[in-house]
Amino acid sequence: MAEIIVPELAESITEGTIAQWLKQPGDTVEKGEFIVELETDKVNVEVISEEAGVVSELLAAEGDTVQVGQVIAVVGAGSGAAAAPKAPEAEATPAAPQAAAAPVVEETSSEQDRTIASPAARKLAREKGINLSEISPVDPMGRVRVQDVAAHGSAPAPKAAPAPAATAPKEDDGRTTREKMSRRRQTIASRLLEVKQNTAMLTTFNEIDMTNVMALRSRKKDQFFEQNDVRLGFMSFFTKAVVAALKKYPYVNSQIDGTDIVKNNFYDIGIAVSTEGGLVVPIVRDADRKNFAEIEGNIGELAKKARDNKLALSDMAGGSFTITNGGVFGSLLSTPILNGTQVGILGMHTIQKRPIAVGDEVQIRPMMYVALSYDHRVIDGKDSVGFLKMVKELLENPEDLMLNS
Repeated sequence: MAEIIVPELAESITEGTIAQWLKQPGDTVEKGEFIVELETDKVNVEVISEEAGVVSELLAAEGDTVQVGQVIAVVGAGSGAAAAPKAPEAEATPAAPQAAAAPVVEETSSEQDRTIASPAARKLAREKGINLSEISPVDPMGRVRVQDVAAHGSAPAPKAAPAPAATAPKEDDGRTTREKMSRRRQTIASRLLEVKQNTAMLTTFNEIDMTNVMALRSRKKDQFFEQNDVRLGFMSFFTKAVVAALKKYPYVNSQIDGTDIVKNNFYDIGIAVSTEGGLVVPIVRDADRKNFAEIEGNIGELAKKARDNKLALSDMAGGSFTITNGGVFGSLLSTPILNGTQVGILGMHTIQKRPIAVGDEVQIRPMMYVALSYDHRVIDGKDSVGFLKMVKELLENPEDLMLNS
């Protein structure tokens, strides 16, 4: 018999959420085969079975929060031929798969099987010989928890007082839909709020005439693809311009540690990528040492891994500065929020043709607004404005940028 334990994930991650069980009770599993997918604050992690056998019990349901080191399933000895047959799908309960999983538990009635309960509550109920369907939960949503089981028999569990009719519309009338936030969305929300509360964040703006970048890209894109087997996009130009500006304005490439300012002597640039589960920021490592093709290749690989939910924690650890491109969604102007402990983030936006004064003439040019959000505790106006102005000048003269990279 082998226990499936939530593995050590990263120094800053102590818990996760059961996103999906890849095996069910009665299924055979090979050594090294994936058995469950965990959703953490940053990435999804698939956990393997260290032993071959038959899944005998699931100790946590999909959606449950589990701690590092916690036992979440048991794999018993056996083979596919000897495996117990799976319960029919009509009897399965998505929120509590262990109801059909525990062969030692006398939870045989369909009413009990349908009871929504946490794994810990089910375990305690089995130990006390209590039928879950007889318990009156405190939770207004009807989920049985440990305290409900403990209180059963000794004192009646109090029922939650009904909410006043005016507080919120009833969900069953179709006017609202309640959706539990994913762990990643909860983490994104808490971290963004933390940044807003704990930094002196300001944003400065400028605009870039994209004429020369677009012309150079148009001239070179076919040759670039033939030579490097990767497409020439705008992100490599912006990444290279950012690195050059960070070298001139090193405080923008720093972070605060207590009462110290730590200036980073490396250039690991985070590239924000939107996924169905939320925004993630994989890192292009040592961007100052990479050419345009290497940067484009890295960004393409990381973006694909993000969309396929295959990013590893190492892909997102660290980072000294971040670039986010709201322009891909049509955003004309925004104030990006700082990423973690970094003190600067560059926001790109959509390219829009606008009338611009060129010398004494008015011309229609493809223009992009750019925004630099920064922590005013570290960076003053001189550095923030100078940094953004240098990015603008480099992108408006892209031949020099490519030749010097």
